Amino acid sequence: MNRSLEMEVFAAVVDAGSFVRAGEALNMSKAAVSRHVDALEKRLGVRLLQRTTRRLALTEEGSGFYHHCRDILAAMESAEAEVTSRVLEPSGTLRINVPVSFAQRHLDPLWGEFLRRYPKVGLDITLNDRVVDLIDEGFDMCVRIGNLSSSSLVSRRLASTSVLLVASPEYLRAHGTPSEPADLASHQVIAYSNWGGSGREEWAFTPVDGGEPVRVRLDSRVVSNSGDPCRHIALEGGGIVMQPDFLIGDDLRAGRLVTLLPQYAPRELGIHAVYPSRKQLPQKVRAMVNYLVECFAGASWGWSAEQAGQAPSGGARKAGRSTGKSL
Repeated sequence: MNRSLEMEVFAAVVDAGSFVRAGEALNMSKAAVSRHVDALEKRLGVRLLQRTTRRLALTEEGSGFYHHCRDILAAMESAEAEVTSRVLEPSGTLRINVPVSFAQRHLDPLWGEFLRRYPKVGLDITLNDRVVDLIDEGFDMCVRIGNLSSSSLVSRRLASTSVLLVASPEYLRAHGTPSEPADLASHQVIAYSNWGGSGREEWAFTPVDGGEPVRVRLDSRVVSNSGDPCRHIALEGGGIVMQPDFLIGDDLRAGRLVTLLPQYAPRELGIHAVYPSRKQLPQKVRAMVNYLVECFAGASWGWSAEQAGQAPSGGARKAGRSTGKSL
């Protein structure tokens, strides 16, 4: 039993004034049209049409039912048109989770243009640095920085970032410049807790010449779950920090921070748009992912190794393993 089809056929018969013309409009035989109307009347237990050899006429019950059918069919058409338009044109509220420091510097300036391009899309933006569960927490997508764990989620690479060991020239003049990872044990270390730190850190360094990685365990004087406090403390001469170049690139270019241990390669991290599935991907998600890919094509973070500067050669030197060698 297909109630909507029965109503559609009945309304077509009334509109056309005959079973034959209704069948032509619906691409049905006259017999099929008649069967649907008969089934409808039998199910309702009432005659809707008076049939003669010359004309059709609505009964009183049929007249009232016809107007209800027209309202229902119009509502169905409206619902289908709305769904179709949503499929073709991005619309609705997009819930997106993004990392705090990266969003404030590199995503916040992009939201306005996205909204101009897609006027039917709204944004619900949540900033935090923890790894959220997209499905359980109701997010449509997120931006993640770092190595992605194997899962059913789908990702699209946007850019990459280099994690660099840096300090301010003022700090290095006061405390000396480390020349090897082991020298860091005698320095003040600022740690980012979302990379696994909780005061007692383990930092890994890979030689640029392909040698064995070196790991050092360090006691952190400061731990934060946001990169911004780490950066600000380092800028004020509070210690040595390991942070991505998307956060500290401008500081390196301006000489406010300088890179350390150049014989060890920076750690490279991917920046990805992540969403639950490729199947029946909402157009609002597709639009945002494509927009971010476009915006970050060829992204750089405002500095190069040559522009980053060298650690200062003068000033006090920290005793112990540090040799005070300039970089």
